[in-house]
Amino acid sequence: MAARSLIVGVAALLLTACGDTNGAAESSEATTAPSASSSATTTSAAPSTAASGPSACADLGGRVGPDKVCTVHTETAGYTIDMSFPSDYPDQRAVADVLTRQRDQFVATVTEPPVSPMPKALDITSTTYRSGSPESGTASLVFQEYVNVGGAHPETYYDAMNYDLAAKAPITFDTLFKAGSDPVAVLDPIVENDLKTRLEGAPVDANPLGAKMYENFALTDDAVIFFIGQGMWTIEAAGAQDVSVPRSQLAAILA
Repeated sequence: MAARSLIVGVAALLLTACGDTNGAAESSEATTAPSASSSATTTSAAPSTAASGPSACADLGGRVGPDKVCTVHTETAGYTIDMSFPSDYPDQRAVADVLTRQRDQFVATVTEPPVSPMPKALDITSTTYRSGSPESGTASLVFQEYVNVGGAHPETYYDAMNYDLAAKAPITFDTLFKAGSDPVAVLDPIVENDLKTRLEGAPVDANPLGAKMYENFALTDDAVIFFIGQGMWTIEAAGAQDVSVPRSQLAAILA
C-alpha cells in the first residue's frame, strides 16, 4: 500500500492548501468517479432493515435491503461517507476490516487541522465476480473507492478480495500462482502493453511497484482482472484502470 500512502499524503497537502486559500484550485487533470457497471452491485430502493448478527454490515452500522446489499451512510457538517456492498460475501471479517480501515483513514485525513471548508466525500461501491461452480469455485469482491478530501484532485482506488469456496480460505496474489514462479515477470509486459495501447500519448513506464501493483484482482472463468488505482502506474489524469488478462496467458503459472 506504499503508493496509496504517498497519494493520501499528497491529498492531505492539497487539503491544507485549500484551507489556506478558502477555495479549491482549478484542476487541469481529469478525475475519475465510480462508474456504473452491468455487473456492479447496486443499492435497492426497497425498504431495508438494520443488519444483525456477525456481519460486516452490522459492524459498520449499515442496513441490508431485500437484495442482500448493505448500504452505509454517514453525514456530518464536514463530510459524507457512503458504502454499498453485498452482505453475503463469504469472508465478512475481511470486508469489515477493509472498509473500517478506509473509513478511519478518510476521517483522520479530513479532520486533521487545518480543516478545508470544501466538500469532502468517501464513496465506496462494489462489484462481484465468480468463477467455477457456486459450491466449489471462487468469489471475488472489488471495492471502488472514490476519495475527495477537499482538495483539487479527488482520487479513485481499489481494494479487492478473493475467496476459495471449496477450501474456505482467501486467495491472495501469493497463493494465486505456483510456488517458485515469477508472476510479475509474466504480467508486466502484458499489462504495460495494454496500458500503452489504451492510453495512447500518456507516459507508461516500467512497473514502479512490482507485485504490489497486482494485489487487487478478481477471478472469472476466462480471465484474471487486475485493478490499478489512479496514479499508481501512470499519470493521475489517466484515471483508475482495470486490465483483464486471459487465463490462457497465465496457465503455466496459475496454482
